Amino acid sequence: MRTRTSPYGLLVGLLLLGAGLLSAAAPAAAADNGTWGVFPTPPAGAPMTDRGYFFHQGAAGTTVSDSATIVNTSDRDLTFQIFATDAVNTPAGGAFALLPVETKPKDVGAWIALPPETATTVTVPAKGRKDVPFTVRVPADAAPGDHAGGIVALNTAVEGVQQEGKVQVGVKRSVGARLYFRVPGPLTPGLSVEDVRVSRSAPLLSWVHDARATVSYALVNRGNVVIEPKVTVSAEGLFGREVLNRPARELKLSLLPGRRIELTEAWPDAPQSDWVTVKIRAGAAAYPELVSESETDFAAVPWPAVGLVLVSAGAATAFLVLRRRRRQPAPETPDSDRHSAQTR
Repeated sequence: MRTRTSPYGLLVGLLLLGAGLLSAAAPAAAADNGTWGVFPTPPAGAPMTDRGYFFHQGAAGTTVSDSATIVNTSDRDLTFQIFATDAVNTPAGGAFALLPVETKPKDVGAWIALPPETATTVTVPAKGRKDVPFTVRVPADAAPGDHAGGIVALNTAVEGVQQEGKVQVGVKRSVGARLYFRVPGPLTPGLSVEDVRVSRSAPLLSWVHDARATVSYALVNRGNVVIEPKVTVSAEGLFGREVLNRPARELKLSLLPGRRIELTEAWPDAPQSDWVTVKIRAGAAAYPELVSESETDFAAVPWPAVGLVLVSAGAATAFLVLRRRRRQPAPETPDSDRHSAQTR
């Protein structure tokens, strides 16, 4: 077995940090998996912090200092690799995730400087904690807007094995605390809805059960600030008849600048037979004027039933033609031909 940190295992570990890390729409809780956690360091003398994540701002060329606390709530010492990295949205679903240790950060994760001791490993005693100070050095050419990353504690112990082709890969768990950093300057919110499409399945007979459909679409953050999108899904049939109306709702996710995510909407009672226009409308509560729409058309046709009707009609037509041919009398020989045959 080859032991290393699986990028997929690490990503899964980062996604299992609890509701606070996955949802930025509600106040985020500090990242904790029940065995260890990563928190913004509490004020001196305070046992806990009221900060669920790191949020800083600073102009290009400046330096900001802070501290992360690694808390070990288990009954044994734990050894961690501490690193800073960039944040991403998972392509499917848009969950907040932090890049694995193997991936070199290119944004705010690269701006963060950790103490020299974290270049190897850090051991946190059982029921203990370790404060890790860090600085964020904003490059002189840093782009204005929001930059997202995090401070991650990766347990050096292998906690599972997964198969990758013919190789067994050791999986290590990690926990990370979000870090948002805003560089002052022109803020340009941007959001677009793209690639709306519908996949549909229908019963052979429409009265057996409802047709089902799935509406898929992409949201793209084309601005330089984090967007918390809300989406309205609607559909109209022929002559403007409303067949679907789902009011605007928050998606409970933070769409990071430059990120594209794929989302789906289940439609369990889709039309059986109609010409349908599906529309996706997206916006953000923090930016009321930011609205994007996209739509697609599809024919709701019960193709299995239509095929059955066509096959049945074809079979019936063939049967009638054959039956008519069998009933046709044989052609009679003309009298002149009969007379000629008798005189020969």
